[in-house]
Amino acid sequence: MILGILSEKNQDKRVSLLPEQADTLIKKSVSVWIEKGAGINAFADDKVYAEKQVVLQDRNTLLSQSDLLLSIHPLSESEIGLLKPGQVIVGVFQPLFNKALMQQLAEKQITLFSLDMIPRTTRAQSMDVLSSQANIAGYRAVLLAATLFPRYFPMFMTAAGSIPPAKVLIIGAGVAGLQAIATARRLGAVVEVSDTRPAVKEEVMSLGAKFIEVEGAADASKAGGYAVEQSEEFKQRQQQRLAESVAKSDIVITTAQIPGKKAPLLITESMLNSMKPGSVIIDLAASTGGNVFGTQNNATIVHNGVTIMGNSNLAADMPWDASKLYGKNVLNFLQLLIDKEGGLHLNFEDDLVKGCCITHAGQVVHERVV
Repeated sequence: MILGILSEKNQDKRVSLLPEQADTLIKKSVSVWIEKGAGINAFADDKVYAEKQVVLQDRNTLLSQSDLLLSIHPLSESEIGLLKPGQVIVGVFQPLFNKALMQQLAEKQITLFSLDMIPRTTRAQSMDVLSSQANIAGYRAVLLAATLFPRYFPMFMTAAGSIPPAKVLIIGAGVAGLQAIATARRLGAVVEVSDTRPAVKEEVMSLGAKFIEVEGAADASKAGGYAVEQSEEFKQRQQQRLAESVAKSDIVITTAQIPGKKAPLLITESMLNSMKPGSVIIDLAASTGGNVFGTQNNATIVHNGVTIMGNSNLAADMPWDASKLYGKNVLNFLQLLIDKEGGLHLNFEDDLVKGCCITHAGQVVHERVV
C-alpha cells in the first residue's frame, strides 16, 4: 500500500507526519511517499524524510497514485479530479460546513475520514486532533495578545510607580480556553472566564480564574463535551453579564463554537465601544463567523482603538509541536485502518472508524452530513 503525505496550503506550516512517524509505518511494510518540501516549514526537510526511506514525489503523482492520502485541509475541486476511485483520505475537512465537497468526494468513490468528527470517547482521546491543536491555539492566543497589548501583563511595583495586572476575559472553557487561562495566569494576569456549561466551573477555578455564572444554561451533558445552542432568554442574560466584564477587560480571548453552526456572536459593537483604547481581542472562532462584531478571519483590524485579531488556525504558527501532536493523532488512527501486513483494512464495526467516516462506496454515509 502507498501512503501519500501532501503539503499544506494557505500558509499552514504543519505536515501530517514527521519523519520519525513516517518511519513507524515504513517498518509495517507501508510505502510512504511525501510531496517535495512538505515538511520544510515544520523543520523537517526532504533529506530527513529520504533518510527514513520516504519517497519524494510531486503533488499530482501523490493525488493520482496513493492508496491512502493524508491532507490536513480539504482538496480543491481540480485536485479531486485527479483522485482515483477507491482512494482513502484522512484529514480535517470540516464536513458539516463543506457538504457540497463531501458529495463530490462521494461521487468520485473516495472514502474520507475527517478526524474532526471522531467520537469524543475515552478510547478516541489519543486521536483527538481538535483537542491537540486547540491546546496550542489557546497558548498562542495569549502570547499574541501579550505582544499586541501596549502594557504589562503582571503587576509591577517599582520606584517609579505601580503597574496593575492586566485583566483578561476568556470566553469558552474548552481545551483552548483552559490553556489560555493557564498561560494568562502564568504571565500574571487577572482572569475571568465565561462558559455556558456550569460543569467547567471547578476546573476554571482550579487554574486560578474567576468563573462568570449565568443561570438557565441548556444541558450540554449529552453533547460529548461540545457547546450547545442556548435559548434566547439565556443569551440575553449572558450578554448583559458579558457586557460588564468586557467593559473592564484589557484582553478578551473568544473560543466559543458550536459544531456545524455559525459561531455565536457574543461581543457586540456596543460592547466593543465600551472597551478601553489599546485593548486586544483574539477571536479563535473567526473561521465560522467569529464571536466578535467585525471579526475578519486571518486578519487584524482596529475598531475604536481596540485591536481585533481573527485567527482559527493559530496552531499552524507552532508547526513543529503542532505537527508532532497532529501526526501522533493520525498515527494512532491509522492503526485502526492498516493491518499487520501493511494493507488497508476498513473495519466499520469499529465505532471510531465508523464515527469519522464521511464518504464511502459512492455515498455520503455520516448521518450528520447527509
